[in-house]
Amino acid sequence: MVLIGIGLASMRIKRQEDFLLGGRSFGVILQTFAAFGAGTGSQDIVTTSRTTYDNGLSGMWSIFQLVFVTPFYWFYGIWFRRMRHLTLGDWFVERFQSKAMGVAYTAYAIAYMLTLLGLNFLAVGKVVGLLGGVEEINLPWFGITVPAEYVVTPTIGLVVTVYAVLGGLRAAYWTDLLQGVCIMVLSVILIPAGLNALAHEFGDPEAAGVMEGFRVLHQQLPAESFEIFGSSRTSLFTLPYVVAITLMGLLGVAVQPFLISIGGGSAKSENAARIGLMAGTFMKRLCTIGWAMTTLIVVAMTIDDATTLTADPDGAWGVATQEILGPFHLGLVGLMAACLMAALMSSADCYMLAISGLVVRNVYAAYINPDASEKTYVLASRLAGIALMTAAVIVALWKDDLFEQVKMCWELPIIFIAPFWVGMFWRWTTKRAAWLTILFSTLAFFIIPSVLPMVMPSLAENPRYTATGEFVTTITLRPASPADVARREGAIRLWRQNVGDWVKKVGPQTERTLAEKFGPCPEKLELGKVFPDKFTTGGTPVYWKDGISVINEGDIAEPLSKKHRVEVGRSKKDNTVTIRERINPEYHLCGEGGFNLTLLLYNAVGIDLTNLSKATLETMRYAMRLILPFVVLILLSLITPRDDKQALDRFYVKMKTPVKPDPEADKAELEASYGNPSRHDNKRLFPFLGLEIQKFSFVDIAGFVVGFAICFSIIGIAVLLATLGS
Repeated sequence: MVLIGIGLASMRIKRQEDFLLGGRSFGVILQTFAAFGAGTGSQDIVTTSRTTYDNGLSGMWSIFQLVFVTPFYWFYGIWFRRMRHLTLGDWFVERFQSKAMGVAYTAYAIAYMLTLLGLNFLAVGKVVGLLGGVEEINLPWFGITVPAEYVVTPTIGLVVTVYAVLGGLRAAYWTDLLQGVCIMVLSVILIPAGLNALAHEFGDPEAAGVMEGFRVLHQQLPAESFEIFGSSRTSLFTLPYVVAITLMGLLGVAVQPFLISIGGGSAKSENAARIGLMAGTFMKRLCTIGWAMTTLIVVAMTIDDATTLTADPDGAWGVATQEILGPFHLGLVGLMAACLMAALMSSADCYMLAISGLVVRNVYAAYINPDASEKTYVLASRLAGIALMTAAVIVALWKDDLFEQVKMCWELPIIFIAPFWVGMFWRWTTKRAAWLTILFSTLAFFIIPSVLPMVMPSLAENPRYTATGEFVTTITLRPASPADVARREGAIRLWRQNVGDWVKKVGPQTERTLAEKFGPCPEKLELGKVFPDKFTTGGTPVYWKDGISVINEGDIAEPLSKKHRVEVGRSKKDNTVTIRERINPEYHLCGEGGFNLTLLLYNAVGIDLTNLSKATLETMRYAMRLILPFVVLILLSLITPRDDKQALDRFYVKMKTPVKPDPEADKAELEASYGNPSRHDNKRLFPFLGLEIQKFSFVDIAGFVVGFAICFSIIGIAVLLATLGS
């Protein structure tokens, strides 16, 4: 009700600028919490928890990868404020003199935002139902019982829609201020309570406390769980992979549809834009460390119960809340649910308004009703927002895998990154080249990889493309630690549970049949006793997104397993035996899912991909997706006709004209610049070859350097927390 009240109080809306950008009236505080709130969704929390569960502390890079991008926001804030547009689609229309490009950008933005909104709703739906201990809800009006997320997700969507539709961006920003406080509480509340719980349950009761909790944390978890950058043996988030996704973020975040508002477009001044964007984003980076540490704590608490998290790792944050806060019975679990929903709302409102503006500005006003009144456009924006939120709820109920959707959000901006970045700084970038690059990126990276296996079914069974790397099993003899003993006990319980469920389903089975299906029951471990520690890596399919299956005699696909492998080599060094295996060539293999088309280019130049880790293959795939659009755009711009010089002069002089906080004074400055397009040419760093990069002022350089100093300080905090108690 408080949020809806804020929406009602913010209904002073007369123009599109009021609804979409709050009249460009926001100072540093609201811009900071807007950047923090809108940039921190429920999916960030749940995804960090999921990837930390899978990869250890290095999993935080699934969200943390933008930490080294944040200093660049010192410049982004000025760019988005100097655009002086209501939507980023307007920027593409102006730069390339093409209303159709505004429509294309709107189509991309809808796909992107539906994925992102659906991801946030999915995250909350998975966790909130778990927190309440209710997996299903009875709907007496309809006489049916549905999963809890089918009630939670639409309810949250309705609340966000009501206050954002009523009050526009002003209501969104004030609620972001309130919700931002909730998110910060959420990010730290579990850590001290969890460490104390670890100390009491597994440590020395007399020394119980936070530091004892850190000591127990390291006792319970293997050392690789605390690596900031993972090794390819244990984690997807190796240093090269983190560099690749950081570059993806650096380039892709600039074309996120909502960044024009939180990134500076709604700020009163350039300083408010750049300070608010950078400060709010750094707050998120600090919170990410808290989410990752909380997950490590709950993994340590549940290490002897393999069934707690393995069934659905996406629910790791919900398990963390139940395990740590549940015993207190003080309504803290409800507080966590409220904070998580606040994180969703603080993002969803800005997302909804961004798409509302694009649909109205770049489709409705551009092609359907160009002469409508401001009142009509505001109404159309509200209706578009309602439609988007409804679609997002449907997408959330349809999708299931969180991290796969996160990666889709990383990759979708590739369609527009080259036209944006090259068009921003190179006057010779042409409209035709931009269009062809957009078409190339859409086809090569999204459509063809999905459609090709359908059009050419034989591709999936071609031995040339079903290759995988070797499976490498490392067996090390070492004494069992407390964590090893706990994990083995959990594995034994999980084996017995799986066998019991199977017997209930199909009836009594012989020991041989059960062993063939589930393998032998793991042996019990004793603390300090030497045991063979096995770890298998490799076997990553090169070209197929969803993996490789084996087609058996009944023409039925089954997943790869150990029985399909044959040993090809064995070596021993000290107490470690390394066994290399490959898939038996006698089996008929079949690729599944999308085809990694761009990896063929590495093959074309003689690079063998079969023995590379998954992290390395993903890094190489991202590298090709980042490089190719820029190469295509630059080459095509050199051979296609140049765009209208007068339009380009107006565009670039506007981007070089500082913003005046007073609208009338700013309008006068713009008119002076339009009357003399060479007015700010002395600001060009390289006044040749059509380059439009501006010189850097002392404030530019100082803010950028300070930003990087803060980055390393935040990394230092993560390293400190990872080493405490070791």
